[in-house]
Amino acid sequence: MTDRWYLLAWMRFARLPRAACGSFDVARLLFGALVASTLGFSVIAGASKIASYAIVQGDGSLRVRGKTIRLFGVYMPSPARGCRSDFSPPLCGNRSVRALKTKIRGLVRCYPRVQLSDGSLSAVCYVDAASSTEPPIDLGAWLIEQGLGVAGPGAPFEYRTLERIAEVNRRGVWGFQVDQIIR
Repeated sequence: MTDRWYLLAWMRFARLPRAACGSFDVARLLFGALVASTLGFSVIAGASKIASYAIVQGDGSLRVRGKTIRLFGVYMPSPARGCRSDFSPPLCGNRSVRALKTKIRGLVRCYPRVQLSDGSLSAVCYVDAASSTEPPIDLGAWLIEQGLGVAGPGAPFEYRTLERIAEVNRRGVWGFQVDQIIR
């Protein structure tokens, strides 16, 4: 569904008939390059999957195979300190960071989208679901769905929809003000 949205948006922008776009991948690549160049990111050509164990850092970024990875299209509230003592050792950091630490229980697979000006990568990252019959979980979409993050500039349409659902259902930062959202 999301793939078709990108393709249709790109075709409308380029004013090309559907037959002119041979595959969804070519259309997504061109549309992504256009958006990334407009926003000042450098697109990673031929970037491959990065898969390994992840360390969640204090600002919510992941450290995977020696690379700093930020979740693509996700803005997390400021890292105000707070601790949960029901874990041993206690988990400290904002709710988004604590949620990521508890959600990531094994391998993380990240697909880089752009390289940011500070040298870190912006990527869509997945973890395996609790059951082998369920699809992998997109960490960015999961955080937004729980109300622990908001859709940032250039976020996929799916993220904006999940943000609105979390807001309507008063989840996470939309329920009561503990973390701050500063845009």
